[in-house]
Amino acid sequence: MLEPVQQPLHRSPLRRKCGMLYYGALRKLLWLRKRKLFAKTRTEKDLPYVHYQHRTILLRRLKDVDMWLQYNKITNLKIAAACIHNIMIRPGEVFSYWYLIGKPTRRKGYVEGMILRDGKCCSGVGGGLCQLSNLLFWMTVHTPLMVVERHRHGYDVFPDSNRTQPFGSGATCFYPHGDLMIYNPTQETFQIRVAVGEKYLMGEIRSTAAPACRYEIEERCHTMQSEFWGGYSRHNELWQLQYDLDGNLLSESCIVKNSAIMMYEPFLTDSGSAATDTPDADGESSQKM
Repeated sequence: MLEPVQQPLHRSPLRRKCGMLYYGALRKLLWLRKRKLFAKTRTEKDLPYVHYQHRTILLRRLKDVDMWLQYNKITNLKIAAACIHNIMIRPGEVFSYWYLIGKPTRRKGYVEGMILRDGKCCSGVGGGLCQLSNLLFWMTVHTPLMVVERHRHGYDVFPDSNRTQPFGSGATCFYPHGDLMIYNPTQETFQIRVAVGEKYLMGEIRSTAAPACRYEIEERCHTMQSEFWGGYSRHNELWQLQYDLDGNLLSESCIVKNSAIMMYEPFLTDSGSAATDTPDADGESSQKM
């Protein structure tokens, strides 16, 4: 039996504000103290070897979510992608999502997009940037790079529909302290390339050395359970399996344990689904907190 998930707490606006200021100050202090460790070098030249490529569709039709928020998301993604494109992660360096992008503001050109707050969809400036952090996370776990900080929403808002990746395979982001950080433990340099096309958000991770192995992600221990306070929760584990180039299993390790409060009735059929597509299903989330 899994650990019970506590009923969500509803904090006052003042407490929320104070928490944001406190943890935001801690994050900015970290960036200042450790600034020499953070990746910031760019190159226009492609590194020679591709380790992993992925793309996610830009426009998804979600129940009770206006499509203008999806179109605005594309505007936000273009601005943020330009801050990350061609970043090099040299040996021992750390890639920080928010360190490179900075605070999404109207002055920078960001517009209203979809965000999640307390398990509900609403709008906010810079909404939709988690599609980019989801993409980066999914690509990273297929390379030798290490994810050293990753967050996921505590709510599972949309039921599965056309899911091609495991539940919980994304990474949410909320400025500045809800970051995605990636560490390079190898002796090679890696390059992150991202672009917003007409239909897809596209990305790839390149390196100065050819891949010496390949990686697969496997879902284990997936379950849904009722909670004592009346709701439902969903849980799983994501395992990274490392193979040599001949297909022999070298190692396996649990990289993520997910737990989330479900905002819909479990075991819905497709006709009863609350969304035609699931934004977190395959790294295509438009979620941002």
